[in-house]
Amino acid sequence: MFPEDLLYTSQHEWVRNGAAGTIRVGITSYAAGELGDVVFVSLPQVGEEVAAEDSCAEVESTKSVSAIYAPVSGVVKAVNATLNDSPESINSDPYGEGWLFEIEVADPTQLERLISADAYSELVSG
Repeated sequence: MFPEDLLYTSQHEWVRNGAAGTIRVGITSYAAGELGDVVFVSLPQVGEEVAAEDSCAEVESTKSVSAIYAPVSGVVKAVNATLNDSPESINSDPYGEGWLFEIEVADPTQLERLISADAYSELVSG
């Protein structure tokens, strides 16, 4: 149900390990489904320092506004600027074109707190 090659947070973010100590972050298909149609996204600034578990972005849907939390501490290296014109990509392709931002990880041991696809599946089904 959820991609096995990703890590997850209990706040419904996914994390994909990238090159040179960076991670890519998005929200899960479960979160996108719960939100409904995404109409606006507020992303962090490139170069901004973020702290693990602190709110750093927002996703607005026809139902509500939801905070997005940094899964680890670090510096924002990239944001998905295409979401400014196509926020619905979060609904249609949450693990691909709907990614949110990339972080250069300050402390790689923080990744150990994230959960597997199986554990995340249990979290949302229970």
